[in-house]
Amino acid sequence: MPWVECEHTLDKSRTRFIVRKPITSIGRATGNDLVLNDPAIEKSHASLLRQGGKLTLTQASRSGDLYVNGKRAKSASLNEGDTVQIGLYQLTIHLGDPAPEPEPASPEGLSLDILQRLVDLSAELMRDTEPQRIFDRLLSGLVELTNAEKGFLIVLQDGRRHLASSHNVDGETLDLSRVSDTIVDRVVEHLQPVIVSDALNDGRFGRAKSVVDLKLSSVMCVPMIYRSDLLGLIYLGNDKITDLFTERDLALLKVYAAQGALVIHHALLVNKLQVETRALRRQLRQASQGEMIGSSPPMKRVFKILKRASPTDLSVLVLGETGTGKELVAREVHRLSERKGQPFIAINCGAIPENLLESELFGHKKGSFTGANTDKVGKVEAANKGTLFLDEIGEMPTQLQVKLLRVLQERVIERVGDLTPRPVDIRLVAATNKNLPELIRDGTFREDLYYRLNELVVELPALRDRGEDIAVLGHYFLNKYREQYGGAAKGFTNQALLAMNHYAWPGNVRELENRVKKAVIMSDRALLNADDLGLIGTDKRHVRGLDDAAEQFKLDYIRQVLELNNWNKAQTARDLDVDPRTIFRYIEKMTDIPEG
Repeated sequence: MPWVECEHTLDKSRTRFIVRKPITSIGRATGNDLVLNDPAIEKSHASLLRQGGKLTLTQASRSGDLYVNGKRAKSASLNEGDTVQIGLYQLTIHLGDPAPEPEPASPEGLSLDILQRLVDLSAELMRDTEPQRIFDRLLSGLVELTNAEKGFLIVLQDGRRHLASSHNVDGETLDLSRVSDTIVDRVVEHLQPVIVSDALNDGRFGRAKSVVDLKLSSVMCVPMIYRSDLLGLIYLGNDKITDLFTERDLALLKVYAAQGALVIHHALLVNKLQVETRALRRQLRQASQGEMIGSSPPMKRVFKILKRASPTDLSVLVLGETGTGKELVAREVHRLSERKGQPFIAINCGAIPENLLESELFGHKKGSFTGANTDKVGKVEAANKGTLFLDEIGEMPTQLQVKLLRVLQERVIERVGDLTPRPVDIRLVAATNKNLPELIRDGTFREDLYYRLNELVVELPALRDRGEDIAVLGHYFLNKYREQYGGAAKGFTNQALLAMNHYAWPGNVRELENRVKKAVIMSDRALLNADDLGLIGTDKRHVRGLDDAAEQFKLDYIRQVLELNNWNKAQTARDLDVDPRTIFRYIEKMTDIPEG
Protein backbone atom coordinates (compact mmCIF):
# COMPACT_ATOMS: atom_id res chain seq x y z
CA MET A 1 0.00 0.00 0.00
CA PRO A 2 1.40 3.49 -0.87
CA TRP A 3 2.84 5.50 1.97
CA VAL A 4 4.45 8.89 2.58
CA GLU A 5 7.55 9.69 4.62
CA CYS A 6 6.98 13.14 6.12
CA GLU A 7 10.07 15.07 7.27
CA HIS A 8 10.14 18.44 9.03
CA THR A 9 12.99 20.32 7.34
CA LEU A 10 13.98 22.29 10.46
CA ASP A 11 13.96 19.80 13.34
CA LYS A 12 14.47 16.77 11.00
CA SER A 13 11.69 14.80 12.72
CA ARG A 14 10.11 12.10 10.55
CA THR A 15 6.77 10.32 10.52
CA ARG A 16 5.10 7.76 8.27
CA PHE A 17 1.64 8.10 6.77
CA ILE A 18 -0.04 5.18 4.98
CA VAL A 19 -2.38 6.23 2.15
CA ARG A 20 -5.44 4.07 2.86
CA LYS A 21 -8.31 6.29 1.61
CA PRO A 22 -9.13 7.00 -2.05
CA ILE A 23 -8.86 10.73 -1.30
CA THR A 24 -6.50 11.98 1.41
CA SER A 25 -6.76 15.61 2.54
CA ILE A 26 -3.59 17.49 3.50
CA GLY A 27 -3.47 20.78 5.43
CA ARG A 28 -2.98 22.64 8.69
CA ALA A 29 -6.51 22.19 10.11
CA THR A 30 -7.07 19.28 12.49
CA GLY A 31 -9.83 17.78 10.33
CA ASN A 32 -7.38 16.78 7.57
CA ASP A 33 -6.17 13.20 7.12
CA LEU A 34 -2.54 14.38 7.07
CA VAL A 35 -2.09 17.34 9.39
CA LEU A 36 1.02 19.49 8.85
CA ASN A 37 1.52 21.94 11.70
CA ASP A 38 3.00 24.98 9.97
CA PRO A 39 1.40 28.48 9.89
CA ALA A 40 2.56 28.89 6.28
CA ILE A 41 0.39 25.95 5.20
CA GLU A 42 -3.28 26.54 4.33
CA LYS A 43 -6.03 24.96 6.43
CA SER A 44 -6.95 22.83 3.41
CA HIS A 45 -3.79 22.79 1.29
CA ALA A 46 -3.83 19.78 -1.06
CA SER A 47 -5.47 16.42 -1.75
CA LEU A 48 -3.93 13.06 -2.64
CA LEU A 49 -5.95 10.82 -5.00
CA ARG A 50 -5.20 7.03 -4.92
CA GLN A 51 -6.31 4.92 -7.86
CA GLY A 52 -4.93 1.42 -7.50
CA GLY A 53 -1.21 1.86 -7.00
CA LYS A 54 -1.10 5.33 -8.56
CA LEU A 55 -1.07 8.63 -6.65
CA THR A 56 -2.05 12.08 -7.94
CA LEU A 57 -1.46 15.27 -5.96
CA THR A 58 -3.78 18.26 -6.51
CA GLN A 59 -3.67 21.81 -5.11
CA ALA A 60 -6.75 22.50 -2.94
CA SER A 61 -6.22 26.22 -2.31
CA ARG A 62 -5.24 28.96 -4.73
CA SER A 63 -2.59 30.21 -2.31
CA GLY A 64 -1.47 26.72 -1.29
CA ASP A 65 1.84 26.35 -3.16
CA LEU A 66 3.10 22.88 -4.07
CA TYR A 67 6.59 21.94 -5.25
CA VAL A 68 7.07 18.49 -6.79
CA ASN A 69 10.73 17.50 -7.20
CA GLY A 70 11.65 21.19 -6.80
CA LYS A 71 9.22 22.50 -9.43
CA ARG A 72 6.02 24.38 -8.70
CA ALA A 73 2.88 22.47 -9.72
CA LYS A 74 -0.88 22.65 -9.30
CA SER A 75 -1.36 18.94 -10.04
CA ALA A 76 1.08 16.08 -10.62
CA SER A 77 1.21 12.31 -10.92
CA LEU A 78 3.59 10.93 -8.32
CA ASN A 79 6.13 8.14 -8.76
CA GLU A 80 8.34 6.18 -6.40
CA GLY A 81 10.87 8.48 -4.70
CA ASP A 82 9.23 11.76 -5.76
CA THR A 83 9.47 14.58 -3.22
CA VAL A 84 6.76 17.14 -2.45
CA GLN A 85 7.60 20.36 -0.59
CA ILE A 86 4.72 21.87 1.42
CA GLY A 87 5.76 24.66 3.79
CA LEU A 88 8.42 23.34 6.14
CA TYR A 89 7.62 19.72 5.31
CA GLN A 90 9.09 17.43 2.65
CA LEU A 91 6.97 14.43 1.66
CA THR A 92 8.74 11.49 0.01
CA ILE A 93 6.45 9.18 -1.98
CA HIS A 94 6.69 5.37 -1.71
CA LEU A 95 4.39 3.14 -3.77
CA GLY A 96 5.24 -0.20 -2.12
CA ASP A 97 4.32 -1.50 1.33
CA PRO A 98 6.28 0.13 4.16
CA ALA A 99 8.96 -1.89 5.94
CA PRO A 100 8.63 -2.26 9.74
CA GLU A 101 10.04 0.72 11.63
CA PRO A 102 13.30 -0.09 13.45
CA GLU A 103 13.30 -0.11 17.23
CA PRO A 104 15.32 2.68 18.84
CA ALA A 105 18.83 1.43 19.63
CA SER A 106 19.36 2.80 23.14
CA PRO A 107 20.67 0.89 26.18
CA GLU A 108 17.80 -0.44 28.29
CA GLY A 109 19.28 0.80 31.56
CA LEU A 110 19.61 4.35 30.27
CA SER A 111 15.99 4.37 29.02
CA LEU A 112 14.69 3.18 32.39
CA ASP A 113 16.83 5.76 34.18
CA ILE A 114 15.49 8.57 32.02
CA LEU A 115 11.90 7.41 32.52
CA GLN A 116 12.41 7.24 36.29
CA ARG A 117 13.85 10.78 36.32
CA LEU A 118 10.89 12.00 34.28
CA VAL A 119 8.46 10.44 36.76
CA ASP A 120 10.34 11.87 39.76
CA LEU A 121 10.57 15.36 38.27
CA SER A 122 6.90 15.37 37.24
CA ALA A 123 5.92 14.37 40.77
CA GLU A 124 7.96 17.24 42.21
CA LEU A 125 6.39 19.72 39.82
CA MET A 126 2.87 18.57 40.66
CA ARG A 127 3.46 19.03 44.38
CA ASP A 128 4.35 22.72 44.01
CA THR A 129 2.26 25.69 42.80
CA GLU A 130 4.77 28.50 43.23
CA PRO A 131 5.82 29.39 39.67
CA GLN A 132 9.44 30.37 40.41
CA ARG A 133 10.23 27.10 42.21
CA ILE A 134 8.62 25.15 39.35
CA PHE A 135 10.71 27.01 36.79
CA ASP A 136 13.98 26.45 38.68
CA ARG A 137 13.35 22.74 39.32
CA LEU A 138 12.25 22.03 35.76
CA LEU A 139 15.28 23.74 34.27
CA SER A 140 17.85 22.17 36.59
CA GLY A 141 16.45 18.70 35.87
CA LEU A 142 16.68 19.24 32.10
CA VAL A 143 20.26 20.53 32.21
CA GLU A 144 21.24 17.45 34.22
CA LEU A 145 19.51 15.01 31.86
CA THR A 146 20.86 16.44 28.60
CA ASN A 147 24.39 17.34 29.75
CA ALA A 148 23.79 20.93 28.68
CA GLU A 149 26.17 23.58 29.96
CA LYS A 150 23.43 26.10 30.72
CA GLY A 151 19.70 26.51 30.44
CA PHE A 152 17.09 29.24 30.25
CA LEU A 153 13.33 29.19 30.71
CA ILE A 154 11.55 32.02 28.90
CA VAL A 155 7.92 32.84 29.72
CA LEU A 156 5.61 34.95 27.56
CA GLN A 157 3.43 37.34 29.52
CA ASP A 158 1.44 40.28 28.15
CA GLY A 159 2.97 39.61 24.75
CA ARG A 160 6.55 40.07 26.00
CA ARG A 161 9.40 37.69 26.74
CA HIS A 162 10.59 37.35 30.33
CA LEU A 163 13.50 35.22 31.53
CA ALA A 164 11.83 33.32 34.35
CA SER A 165 14.79 31.13 35.30
CA SER A 166 18.39 30.37 34.31
CA HIS A 167 20.77 27.57 35.31
CA ASN A 168 24.58 27.51 35.44
CA VAL A 169 24.85 31.16 34.42
CA ASP A 170 27.07 32.40 37.24
CA GLY A 171 27.32 36.13 37.78
CA GLU A 172 24.68 36.91 35.13
CA THR A 173 21.58 38.93 35.80
CA LEU A 174 18.21 37.56 34.77
CA ASP A 175 18.02 38.97 31.25
CA LEU A 176 17.97 37.60 27.72
CA SER A 177 21.46 38.75 26.73
CA ARG A 178 22.86 35.18 26.83
CA VAL A 179 20.17 33.79 24.53
CA SER A 180 20.17 33.88 20.73
CA ASP A 181 17.18 36.01 19.80
CA THR A 182 17.40 34.67 16.22
CA ILE A 183 16.85 31.07 17.35
CA VAL A 184 14.13 32.12 19.78
CA ASP A 185 12.40 34.15 17.04
CA ARG A 186 12.37 31.07 14.80
CA VAL A 187 10.71 28.92 17.48
CA VAL A 188 8.15 31.61 18.33
CA GLU A 189 7.28 32.20 14.68
CA HIS A 190 6.90 28.54 13.65
CA LEU A 191 5.93 27.03 17.04
CA GLN A 192 8.35 24.19 16.24
CA PRO A 193 11.44 22.97 18.15
CA VAL A 194 14.94 23.74 16.86
CA ILE A 195 18.11 21.70 17.36
CA VAL A 196 21.45 23.17 16.27
CA SER A 197 24.58 21.03 16.29
CA ASP A 198 27.13 23.70 15.35
CA ALA A 199 25.51 27.14 15.48
CA LEU A 200 28.41 29.13 14.02
CA ASN A 201 28.49 26.90 10.93
CA ASP A 202 24.73 26.41 10.61
CA GLY A 203 23.26 27.75 7.37
CA ARG A 204 20.13 29.02 9.14
CA PHE A 205 21.74 30.82 12.05
CA GLY A 206 25.51 31.06 11.49
CA ARG A 207 25.42 34.68 10.30
CA ALA A 208 23.03 35.90 13.01
CA LYS A 209 24.60 38.59 15.20
CA SER A 210 23.47 36.94 18.44
CA VAL A 211 24.99 33.59 17.42
CA VAL A 212 28.33 35.19 16.44
CA ASP A 213 28.49 37.43 19.51
CA LEU A 214 27.70 34.56 21.91
CA LYS A 215 29.93 32.08 20.01
CA LEU A 216 27.29 29.39 20.30
CA SER A 217 27.86 25.72 19.53
CA SER A 218 25.11 23.26 20.49
CA VAL A 219 21.61 24.63 21.10
CA MET A 220 18.16 23.15 21.65
CA CYS A 221 15.04 25.30 21.95
CA VAL A 222 11.47 24.00 22.22
CA PRO A 223 8.14 25.81 22.69
CA MET A 224 5.90 25.16 25.69
CA ILE A 225 2.38 25.09 24.27
CA TYR A 226 -0.88 24.64 26.13
CA ARG A 227 -4.01 24.32 23.97
CA SER A 228 -2.38 26.17 21.08
CA ASP A 229 -1.23 29.02 23.36
CA LEU A 230 2.52 29.60 23.50
CA LEU A 231 3.36 29.92 27.21
CA GLY A 232 7.12 30.08 26.80
CA LEU A 233 10.28 28.30 25.66
CA ILE A 234 12.97 26.04 27.07
CA TYR A 235 16.43 26.92 25.76
CA LEU A 236 19.46 24.69 26.44
CA GLY A 237 22.99 25.32 25.20
CA ASN A 238 26.62 24.36 25.35
CA ASP A 239 29.20 26.80 23.98
CA LYS A 240 32.13 24.35 24.21
CA ILE A 241 30.92 21.16 22.50
CA THR A 242 29.46 20.77 19.01
CA ASP A 243 27.06 17.95 18.07
CA LEU A 244 26.18 17.51 21.76
CA PHE A 245 22.43 17.15 21.40
CA THR A 246 20.81 14.25 19.54
CA GLU A 247 17.31 13.62 18.26
CA ARG A 248 16.79 11.56 21.43
CA ASP A 249 17.62 14.64 23.50
CA LEU A 250 15.20 16.73 21.47
CA ALA A 251 12.43 14.15 21.85
CA LEU A 252 13.06 14.05 25.60
CA LEU A 253 13.01 17.83 25.79
CA LYS A 254 9.69 17.93 23.92
CA VAL A 255 8.18 15.55 26.49
CA TYR A 256 9.37 17.78 29.31
CA ALA A 257 8.10 20.87 27.49
CA ALA A 258 4.62 19.35 27.18
CA GLN A 259 4.63 18.33 30.85
CA GLY A 260 6.06 21.70 31.90
CA ALA A 261 3.48 23.61 29.87
CA LEU A 262 0.62 21.79 31.60
CA VAL A 263 2.00 22.34 35.10
CA ILE A 264 3.08 25.93 34.45
CA HIS A 265 -0.30 26.79 32.93
CA HIS A 266 -2.14 25.67 36.05
CA ALA A 267 0.40 27.24 38.40
CA LEU A 268 0.18 30.58 36.61
CA LEU A 269 -3.61 30.35 36.48
CA VAL A 270 -3.89 29.74 40.23
CA ASN A 271 -1.42 32.51 40.95
CA LYS A 272 -3.16 34.84 38.51
CA LEU A 273 -6.61 34.25 40.01
CA GLN A 274 -5.26 35.03 43.47
CA VAL A 275 -3.84 38.42 42.54
CA GLU A 276 -5.70 39.41 39.37
CA THR A 277 -8.47 41.53 40.86
CA ARG A 278 -6.26 43.30 43.41
CA ALA A 279 -3.47 43.96 40.92
CA LEU A 280 -5.80 45.13 38.16
CA ARG A 281 -7.57 47.59 40.43
CA ARG A 282 -4.26 48.94 41.70
CA GLN A 283 -2.92 49.21 38.16
CA LEU A 284 -6.01 51.03 36.96
CA ARG A 285 -5.81 53.48 39.86
CA GLN A 286 -2.19 54.21 39.09
CA ALA A 287 -2.73 54.40 35.35
CA SER A 288 -5.91 56.44 35.17
CA GLN A 289 -7.04 60.03 35.13
CA GLY A 290 -10.78 60.17 35.62
CA GLU A 291 -12.26 57.87 32.97
CA MET A 292 -9.02 57.84 30.95
CA ILE A 293 -6.64 54.91 31.37
CA GLY A 294 -2.95 54.86 30.49
CA SER A 295 0.53 54.73 31.97
CA SER A 296 2.59 55.20 28.81
CA PRO A 297 4.81 58.33 28.62
CA PRO A 298 2.53 60.10 26.08
CA MET A 299 -0.52 59.64 28.32
CA LYS A 300 1.37 60.71 31.43
CA ARG A 301 2.16 63.98 29.63
CA VAL A 302 -1.53 64.42 28.80
CA PHE A 303 -2.53 63.81 32.43
CA LYS A 304 0.08 66.32 33.64
CA ILE A 305 -1.29 69.01 31.31
CA LEU A 306 -4.87 68.35 32.42
CA LYS A 307 -4.06 68.59 36.11
CA ARG A 308 -2.29 71.91 35.67
CA ALA A 309 -4.55 73.61 33.14
CA SER A 310 -8.04 72.40 34.00
CA PRO A 311 -8.52 74.69 37.04
CA THR A 312 -7.96 77.72 34.77
CA ASP A 313 -10.46 79.17 32.28
CA LEU A 314 -8.20 78.82 29.25
CA SER A 315 -9.80 77.55 26.04
CA VAL A 316 -8.57 74.05 25.21
CA LEU A 317 -7.96 72.55 21.76
CA VAL A 318 -7.78 68.73 21.76
CA LEU A 319 -6.01 67.14 18.80
CA GLY A 320 -5.93 63.47 17.90
CA GLU A 321 -7.03 60.75 15.51
CA THR A 322 -10.57 59.41 15.50
CA GLY A 323 -11.23 57.16 18.46
CA THR A 324 -8.45 58.41 20.74
CA GLY A 325 -10.84 59.76 23.40
CA LYS A 326 -11.10 63.49 22.76
CA GLU A 327 -14.48 63.82 24.50
CA LEU A 328 -13.06 62.07 27.59
CA VAL A 329 -10.42 64.82 27.74
CA ALA A 330 -13.12 67.49 27.54
CA ARG A 331 -15.10 65.88 30.35
CA GLU A 332 -11.99 65.58 32.49
CA VAL A 333 -11.18 69.28 31.93
CA HIS A 334 -14.71 70.05 33.15
CA ARG A 335 -14.47 67.65 36.12
CA LEU A 336 -11.20 69.16 37.36
CA SER A 337 -12.37 72.78 37.00
CA GLU A 338 -14.40 74.97 39.32
CA ARG A 339 -17.29 74.58 36.85
CA LYS A 340 -17.74 70.85 37.58
CA GLY A 341 -21.13 71.44 39.25
CA GLN A 342 -22.43 73.31 36.19
CA PRO A 343 -23.58 71.97 32.78
CA PHE A 344 -21.30 70.11 30.40
CA ILE A 345 -22.74 70.48 26.89
CA ALA A 346 -21.30 68.58 23.89
CA ILE A 347 -22.11 68.99 20.21
CA ASN A 348 -20.54 67.42 17.12
CA CYS A 349 -20.16 70.09 14.48
CA GLY A 350 -19.75 67.50 11.73
CA ALA A 351 -22.89 65.50 12.58
CA ILE A 352 -25.46 68.30 12.14
CA PRO A 353 -26.48 69.71 8.72
CA GLU A 354 -25.07 73.17 8.05
CA ASN A 355 -28.51 74.80 7.83
CA LEU A 356 -29.42 73.52 11.33
CA LEU A 357 -26.09 73.97 13.09
CA GLU A 358 -26.53 77.72 13.73
CA SER A 359 -29.86 77.15 15.46
CA GLU A 360 -28.41 74.26 17.49
CA LEU A 361 -25.49 76.38 18.65
CA PHE A 362 -27.08 79.76 19.25
CA GLY A 363 -30.80 79.03 19.52
CA HIS A 364 -33.59 80.90 17.68
CA LYS A 365 -36.52 83.17 18.26
CA LYS A 366 -40.08 82.06 17.61
CA GLY A 367 -41.08 82.78 14.00
CA SER A 368 -37.53 83.48 12.81
CA PHE A 369 -37.85 80.79 10.11
CA THR A 370 -40.29 78.16 8.94
CA GLY A 371 -40.78 75.60 11.66
CA ALA A 372 -39.55 77.86 14.49
CA ASN A 373 -42.76 77.53 16.51
CA THR A 374 -41.20 78.38 19.88
CA ASP A 375 -38.16 80.12 21.30
CA LYS A 376 -35.21 77.74 21.55
CA VAL A 377 -32.16 77.89 23.81
CA GLY A 378 -28.97 76.95 21.92
CA LYS A 379 -26.09 74.81 23.15
CA VAL A 380 -23.89 77.81 23.89
CA GLU A 381 -26.52 79.41 26.12
CA ALA A 382 -27.33 76.05 27.75
CA ALA A 383 -23.67 75.73 28.78
CA ASN A 384 -23.75 79.05 30.68
CA LYS A 385 -21.57 78.87 33.82
CA GLY A 386 -20.29 75.48 32.59
CA THR A 387 -18.26 73.94 29.76
CA LEU A 388 -19.08 73.76 26.04
CA PHE A 389 -17.42 70.98 24.03
CA LEU A 390 -17.34 71.44 20.25
CA ASP A 391 -16.23 68.22 18.61
CA GLU A 392 -14.98 68.22 14.99
CA ILE A 393 -14.51 72.01 15.09
CA GLY A 394 -12.77 71.79 11.72
CA GLU A 395 -16.14 70.95 10.12
CA MET A 396 -17.78 74.23 11.27
CA PRO A 397 -18.89 76.46 8.35
CA THR A 398 -16.96 79.72 7.97
CA GLN A 399 -19.96 82.01 8.68
CA LEU A 400 -20.56 80.28 12.02
CA GLN A 401 -16.88 80.60 12.89
CA VAL A 402 -17.42 84.40 12.87
CA LYS A 403 -20.27 84.12 15.38
CA LEU A 404 -18.29 81.75 17.59
CA LEU A 405 -15.36 84.16 17.56
CA ARG A 406 -17.66 86.93 18.79
CA VAL A 407 -18.84 84.68 21.64
CA LEU A 408 -15.25 84.09 22.73
CA GLN A 409 -14.30 87.77 22.43
CA GLU A 410 -17.38 89.53 23.81
CA ARG A 411 -19.02 86.69 25.82
CA VAL A 412 -22.45 87.40 24.30
CA ILE A 413 -24.69 85.55 21.84
CA GLU A 414 -27.61 86.46 19.63
CA ARG A 415 -30.27 83.88 18.85
CA VAL A 416 -31.28 83.45 15.21
CA GLY A 417 -33.90 86.09 14.45
CA ASP A 418 -33.20 88.01 17.66
CA LEU A 419 -30.94 91.09 17.87
CA THR A 420 -30.86 91.15 21.67
CA PRO A 421 -27.38 90.24 22.98
CA ARG A 422 -27.43 87.65 25.77
CA PRO A 423 -24.39 87.39 28.06
CA VAL A 424 -22.85 83.95 28.50
CA ASP A 425 -20.09 82.63 30.74
CA ILE A 426 -18.62 79.47 29.23
CA ARG A 427 -15.38 77.58 29.07
CA LEU A 428 -14.76 76.26 25.56
CA VAL A 429 -13.11 72.94 24.73
CA ALA A 430 -12.81 72.15 21.01
CA ALA A 431 -11.53 69.03 19.30
CA THR A 432 -10.56 67.95 15.80
CA ASN A 433 -8.68 65.25 13.92
CA LYS A 434 -7.85 67.68 11.10
CA ASN A 435 -4.79 69.83 10.56
CA LEU A 436 -6.17 73.33 11.30
CA PRO A 437 -3.10 75.25 9.98
CA GLU A 438 -3.65 73.52 6.62
CA LEU A 439 -7.34 74.50 6.70
CA ILE A 440 -6.26 78.09 7.39
CA ARG A 441 -3.99 78.04 4.34
CA ASP A 442 -6.89 76.62 2.29
CA GLY A 443 -9.15 79.43 3.50
CA THR A 444 -11.69 77.15 5.20
CA PHE A 445 -10.80 78.00 8.80
CA ARG A 446 -10.30 81.43 10.35
CA GLU A 447 -6.85 82.13 11.70
CA ASP A 448 -8.15 84.51 14.40
CA LEU A 449 -10.51 81.81 15.70
CA TYR A 450 -7.68 79.28 15.70
CA TYR A 451 -5.61 81.44 18.04
CA ARG A 452 -8.62 81.90 20.32
CA LEU A 453 -9.15 78.15 20.51
CA ASN A 454 -5.59 76.96 21.13
CA GLU A 455 -4.77 78.87 24.28
CA LEU A 456 -3.94 75.37 25.50
CA VAL A 457 -3.36 72.38 23.21
CA VAL A 458 -3.71 68.73 24.29
CA GLU A 459 -2.39 66.22 21.75
CA LEU A 460 -3.72 62.70 22.25
CA PRO A 461 -1.41 59.89 21.05
CA ALA A 462 -2.62 57.16 18.71
CA LEU A 463 -3.18 53.81 20.42
CA ARG A 464 -0.37 52.19 18.40
CA ASP A 465 2.06 54.63 20.08
CA ARG A 466 0.95 53.81 23.62
CA GLY A 467 2.89 50.57 24.17
CA GLU A 468 1.80 48.70 27.29
CA ASP A 469 -1.45 50.68 27.47
CA ILE A 470 -2.86 48.39 24.76
CA ALA A 471 -2.82 45.36 27.08
CA VAL A 472 -4.08 47.39 30.07
CA LEU A 473 -7.01 48.77 28.07
CA GLY A 474 -7.73 45.33 26.63
CA HIS A 475 -8.04 43.80 30.11
CA TYR A 476 -10.12 46.75 31.30
CA PHE A 477 -12.65 46.34 28.49
CA LEU A 478 -12.68 42.55 28.91
CA ASN A 479 -13.61 42.81 32.59
CA LYS A 480 -16.10 45.58 31.92
CA TYR A 481 -18.07 43.62 29.32
CA ARG A 482 -17.70 40.28 31.11
CA GLU A 483 -19.51 41.83 34.09
CA GLN A 484 -22.09 43.41 31.80
CA TYR A 485 -22.83 40.49 29.46
CA GLY A 486 -21.39 37.45 31.24
CA GLY A 487 -19.19 35.04 29.31
CA ALA A 488 -16.29 32.70 29.88
CA ALA A 489 -13.43 35.05 28.95
CA LYS A 490 -10.98 35.77 31.76
CA GLY A 491 -7.96 36.97 29.80
CA PHE A 492 -6.00 36.86 26.54
CA THR A 493 -3.62 34.29 25.10
CA ASN A 494 -0.04 35.37 24.50
CA GLN A 495 -0.65 35.20 20.74
CA ALA A 496 -3.62 37.57 21.17
CA LEU A 497 -1.50 40.07 23.11
CA LEU A 498 1.26 39.88 20.49
CA ALA A 499 -1.29 40.47 17.72
CA MET A 500 -2.73 43.43 19.64
CA ASN A 501 0.73 44.97 20.01
CA HIS A 502 1.56 44.48 16.33
CA TYR A 503 -1.77 45.74 14.96
CA ALA A 504 -1.89 49.36 13.74
CA TRP A 505 -5.29 50.21 15.36
CA PRO A 506 -6.59 52.72 12.79
CA GLY A 507 -9.72 53.15 14.92
CA ASN A 508 -7.65 53.57 18.12
CA VAL A 509 -9.23 52.96 21.55
CA ARG A 510 -12.76 52.87 20.13
CA GLU A 511 -11.79 50.03 17.79
CA LEU A 512 -10.06 48.11 20.60
CA GLU A 513 -13.16 48.42 22.78
CA ASN A 514 -15.46 47.21 20.00
CA ARG A 515 -13.25 44.20 19.17
CA VAL A 516 -12.97 43.12 22.82
CA LYS A 517 -16.70 43.65 23.41
CA LYS A 518 -17.61 41.45 20.45
CA ALA A 519 -15.10 38.77 21.49
CA VAL A 520 -16.44 38.64 25.08
CA ILE A 521 -20.00 38.16 23.80
CA MET A 522 -19.26 35.69 21.00
CA SER A 523 -16.41 33.52 22.36
CA ASP A 524 -16.78 30.62 24.80
CA ARG A 525 -13.04 30.42 25.51
CA ALA A 526 -11.49 31.22 28.88
CA LEU A 527 -8.62 32.97 27.10
CA LEU A 528 -9.44 35.06 24.02
CA ASN A 529 -7.12 34.48 21.08
CA ALA A 530 -6.25 36.61 18.07
CA ASP A 531 -8.99 34.96 16.01
CA ASP A 532 -11.65 36.00 18.57
CA LEU A 533 -10.46 39.60 18.18
CA GLY A 534 -10.49 39.41 14.39
CA LEU A 535 -6.73 40.01 14.23
CA ILE A 536 -5.77 36.87 12.31
CA GLY A 537 -4.40 37.83 8.91
CA THR A 538 -4.30 41.57 9.64
CA ASP A 539 -1.23 43.44 8.46
CA LYS A 540 1.43 44.22 11.02
CA ARG A 541 1.93 47.91 11.47
CA HIS A 542 4.83 49.39 9.56
CA VAL A 543 8.01 49.83 11.57
CA ARG A 544 10.47 52.22 9.97
CA GLY A 545 14.14 51.22 9.98
CA LEU A 546 16.42 53.15 12.33
CA ASP A 547 18.43 54.77 9.54
CA ASP A 548 15.24 55.79 7.72
CA ALA A 549 13.75 57.19 10.93
CA ALA A 550 16.94 59.18 11.69
CA GLU A 551 16.95 60.61 8.17
CA GLN A 552 13.31 61.67 8.47
CA PHE A 553 14.04 63.34 11.82
CA LYS A 554 16.89 65.32 10.25
CA LEU A 555 14.63 66.39 7.38
CA ASP A 556 11.87 67.55 9.75
CA TYR A 557 14.27 69.33 12.10
CA ILE A 558 16.03 71.20 9.29
CA ARG A 559 12.62 72.32 8.04
CA GLN A 560 11.76 73.69 11.50
CA VAL A 561 15.00 75.68 11.69
CA LEU A 562 14.52 76.97 8.13
CA GLU A 563 11.06 78.23 9.09
CA LEU A 564 12.51 79.93 12.19
CA ASN A 565 15.03 81.68 9.93
CA ASN A 566 12.45 82.56 7.27
CA TRP A 567 14.15 80.04 4.94
CA ASN A 568 17.56 81.74 5.13
CA LYS A 569 19.83 78.84 4.14
CA ALA A 570 23.11 80.38 5.26
CA GLN A 571 21.78 81.28 8.72
CA THR A 572 20.25 77.83 9.09
CA ALA A 573 23.59 76.20 8.26
CA ARG A 574 25.31 78.37 10.89
CA ASP A 575 22.68 77.54 13.52
CA LEU A 576 23.01 73.83 12.85
CA ASP A 577 26.82 73.96 12.54
CA VAL A 578 26.82 72.18 9.17
CA ASP A 579 28.07 72.91 5.68
CA PRO A 580 25.53 74.95 3.64
CA ARG A 581 25.62 72.21 1.02
CA THR A 582 23.99 69.90 3.58
CA ILE A 583 21.03 72.28 3.89
CA PHE A 584 20.61 72.46 0.11
CA ARG A 585 20.79 68.65 -0.11
CA TYR A 586 17.91 68.27 2.35
CA ILE A 587 15.89 71.05 0.72
CA GLU A 588 15.97 69.02 -2.51
CA LYS A 589 14.14 66.24 -0.65
CA MET A 590 11.32 68.54 0.50
CA THR A 591 8.14 68.54 -1.57
CA ASP A 592 6.38 71.67 -0.30
CA ILE A 593 8.96 74.46 -0.32
CA PRO A 594 7.53 78.00 -0.13
CA GLU A 595 8.01 80.13 -3.23
CA GLY A 596 10.62 82.87 -3.21
